Amino acid sequence: MRIGVEEEFHVLEVESGLLVPRADAVLQRLPRQAFTTELHQSTVESNSGVHTSLDDLHADLTETRRRLDRAAASSGLAVMAAGTAPLASADPAHPTADARYLHMTEEYRRVADEQLICGAQVHVDVPDRDTAVRAMCVVAPWLPVLLALSASSPLWQGADTGYASWRTLLWQRWPTAGPAGCYANAAEYDAAVQDFVRAGVISDPGMIYYDVRPSSHLRTLELRICDACPRAETVVLIAGLFRALVTEAREQLRTHGEPHCAGRHEWLRGAAWRAARSGLEGPLVDPETHREAPAAQVLHKLLVRLRPALEAHGDWDTVRALAHQALADGSAARRIRRAAQDEDLLACVDMLVAETRGERGHRSAPRPVDGARSAAARRAQPQAIGR
Repeated sequence: MRIGVEEEFHVLEVESGLLVPRADAVLQRLPRQAFTTELHQSTVESNSGVHTSLDDLHADLTETRRRLDRAAASSGLAVMAAGTAPLASADPAHPTADARYLHMTEEYRRVADEQLICGAQVHVDVPDRDTAVRAMCVVAPWLPVLLALSASSPLWQGADTGYASWRTLLWQRWPTAGPAGCYANAAEYDAAVQDFVRAGVISDPGMIYYDVRPSSHLRTLELRICDACPRAETVVLIAGLFRALVTEAREQLRTHGEPHCAGRHEWLRGAAWRAARSGLEGPLVDPETHREAPAAQVLHKLLVRLRPALEAHGDWDTVRALAHQALADGSAARRIRRAAQDEDLLACVDMLVAETRGERGHRSAPRPVDGARSAAARRAQPQAIGR
């Protein structure tokens, strides 16, 4: 089973650390088949190749990030993979000049204006759309664990939100975001999507923003619940776990025929909220007991459950090592809060930019700043850190 990844990145001004609407300046230096625009001009998206090996995926993501970093630096900019940007921008949102994006901005107003967030999506091969649709509700109960692993957005508009993934709360305001329902087959799913379109709730099938969905243009099942991850290794871990979940789901469907939906829609939404609130540093909802449990315990249970599938793909050693490292280091949200406490938000941005380009253990030296930059930093200092 092949896997591929899409990653979204914030475009920043180096000196101020603020989002800037200059994606085009970065993209003009890159091949458009691998990099593209997003809703806002302060975001770029990369598309990996298709891989069977997690090692190959990691090498691809690492090289893609390096190319993106070099292209941004050539224009005096930086790129950063995180669910939200620590520093607020003084400018209003700048939608990309594309008919679809401009319609979304006009129709959804503030929801679209505040879509200054970045995610990571994982695609896994499936034999057909029926399998993708039926597998959605089989994998759904475990997706909050993957969200917790990715959590990287505790700060919004310069303040601490109290959440590990504030991006999740912003994202769930879209009318089709959140857990997917259970559908018998692709025809039933596609009919529901067309009902949304005919009702004017969305403009096209690409606006189905479920936590997991069949791709609208590829023969894949697509994971969409996760924050963008500063470290490429976290994306690889999530990709390995998601492929194993899909493998297990396919085996269940082959054995039992009909999908076993292990979670009600409202329960799945609550479990995702819990993961967004706590990340790896607090409890998660155990999908098997529906009770609160430490994140490490729930992740361990998932690893045990998926070991046969992970071993079948040759992923067990890699995923186990990356999972243990994730628990030892803590979530990106925890690292972001630590940087914000110990230094300032500009240093926090520096840390995230460095992690995005593959530097570990980065701690920036104090930098001289001009008056404008100091004023921006003062306006965006975090409040209620770690509450």
